[in-house]
Amino acid sequence: MNKYLAESDDFYVNVNLNTEMELPTSRDTVLHFFEQMKKRFPDLRNFYTKEEGDLVLEGDKEQESYRVLAIEPRRLCSGHVNPETLDAAYAQHELVLELAPHLLTISVLDCEALDVMFGFDFDYDGPHDEVVAEALGVGPSFEGLSNLAGSKILNYEPSITLALDESCRLQARLSIETRTNAFQVRTGEFDEDQISVYLTVRQYWGNGPDRTFLESFRNQRAIGEELVRNYVVPRVVHPLARAIASRS
Repeated sequence: MNKYLAESDDFYVNVNLNTEMELPTSRDTVLHFFEQMKKRFPDLRNFYTKEEGDLVLEGDKEQESYRVLAIEPRRLCSGHVNPETLDAAYAQHELVLELAPHLLTISVLDCEALDVMFGFDFDYDGPHDEVVAEALGVGPSFEGLSNLAGSKILNYEPSITLALDESCRLQARLSIETRTNAFQVRTGEFDEDQISVYLTVRQYWGNGPDRTFLESFRNQRAIGEELVRNYVVPRVVHPLARAIASRS
């Protein structure tokens, strides 16, 4: 059982392989890649092309748990929303990274960066930035501004990026994304939308690691799991969940 499913309204693990050159879009190449993924994960049934040209294969988004694959011009994306276990998500991502070098002709020479992201979404029909500031604080330097008479917080999306090695090519970024605007704050008319917490571990290539994509993914996910377990959940996810619950 995935223990993180109870921490937010939606939890997901995504992998993005960013390339220097554009990815192939020929029918035979794309369909063969997607067919190989579908053989392993039969719930990947819905194939379509977005207006901007992205090629997508996904499961049933009406279900609580579903998988998504996308081939963008210079990015290969793999996502699993609300996986029953972390291993269920990892199995999908590993197969993508095993197949991509051969079926999509992506080499480490062509790779800009590999991202492994852990995401938590919270449904909230109120002022997102205000509740984030309440949950996480704004720090002593900005606290006076937020307490000005008659003022309201319109944008507060804290983020921090850390270098995890001496070369600064292995990085971790913790960020918050809010989705309310000035009109909603002014009128008090809010739609139920999601506040997102993202923890992304990124490995840059170039003069980067002498590893395969699969080896790098396993290293990055281990780092991500540790950061999520020790910092993101207790220090960001839990305070944000409590602040939202207190306003419900």
